[in-house]
Amino acid sequence: MAKLTVRDLNVRGKRVFLRVDYNVPMEEKDGQMVINDATRIEETLPTLELLLEKGARIILAAHLGRPKGKRDPSMSLRPVAAKLADLICRPVAFIDDCIGEKVEKTVELLQPGDILLLENVRYHSGEEANDRGFAERLAKLADLYVNDAFGAAHRAHASTEGVARVIAASGGLCAAGLLMERELKFLGEELQDPARPFVVILGGAKVSDKIKVIDRLLQKAEAILIGGAMAYTFRLAQGFKVGKSLVEADRIDVAIAALQKAKDRGVQFLLPSDDVIATPVDTGKVNKKGKPIIEMQNPRVNLTPDLPDDAGGVDIGPATIKAYSDVIKSAKTVLWNGPMGIFEDPRFAEGTFAIARAVVEATQRSNAKSIIGGGDSVKALNTAGLGDQVTFMSTGGGASLEFLEGSELPGVGTLTEK
Repeated sequence: MAKLTVRDLNVRGKRVFLRVDYNVPMEEKDGQMVINDATRIEETLPTLELLLEKGARIILAAHLGRPKGKRDPSMSLRPVAAKLADLICRPVAFIDDCIGEKVEKTVELLQPGDILLLENVRYHSGEEANDRGFAERLAKLADLYVNDAFGAAHRAHASTEGVARVIAASGGLCAAGLLMERELKFLGEELQDPARPFVVILGGAKVSDKIKVIDRLLQKAEAILIGGAMAYTFRLAQGFKVGKSLVEADRIDVAIAALQKAKDRGVQFLLPSDDVIATPVDTGKVNKKGKPIIEMQNPRVNLTPDLPDDAGGVDIGPATIKAYSDVIKSAKTVLWNGPMGIFEDPRFAEGTFAIARAVVEATQRSNAKSIIGGGDSVKALNTAGLGDQVTFMSTGGGASLEFLEGSELPGVGTLTEK
């Protein structure tokens, strides 16, 4: 069912509780927390500008990190307020809490066109617990609810689900923001009946993370291309040696079932025919989390289905790049979720970046619709400088996957039907 959007609301003079995803990457520099990437803030500007144009009084709510119900200065949203003010070229007020008398009085003073950013909702344990009382205290601040935080929509938390329920129960409207609307359009409507050939590219570490997506997309796709560490669980299921590659040995039966389903349905299900491999060596050092630092040494191309005992797969090889690229370039719809290897290391990035180039070529030359399913795929495209050359990049990681599985997200299910 289609959801009400912010375009459908009469917001003039109304208090609009706008849930956004401002969980941006930060690091400390000279004693100050500095935002590394403002993409998630920038993505909300169209919704904010529409609400401002329509005369709303805007209350922004978001989380940052995992403070686990306690105040942590490193996870304060104060730097976000300053960054947002720069981006939107107008003042953004900030208050150091999200509930309580002080917050309520501040909200009452807001005039049409004013913006107030509340402090991190996860400073309160009631947020992640979706506590009804906490949700009611947040809902007390607003007349209308708008959710533009697709990246957090798979969480049934107070600010993503509970507040909407409270407002709806009192007769208030709950709508999708413009970013949320785009996410639902491209990950939902556009993939409901995709232009064909429909090619799916899946990478990342675990088959278990993607198996529900694979099952669902096997019903729709002409081809599924597998990369990343998850490819080695499939390789193991076929009886090949995987050396020291990351595998889920307890998921072999799942991999076998997926391979059989693809065969039964006549879906082209491609696994890497060659790999870039490297030998993991324990450096004797540990990282900040106390885990051993492993160095990948002696990178080389492996041309056989079996991997040597001392090495693990870290990227797809040249022959696989060509085979996958040829399939992608023939597509009319492409869905990509997950890198082909450890692309953060430049030595093992070529497979992922080559796939990115093939997706862009299909988009630009063949007018294919290219939909990037969030997370590391988006990061890889941006790293390659190609992020603006695809049709759509999702802002959701886990939310994108759950939506692609066919699950109704809590943050979407509570929105008002049109």
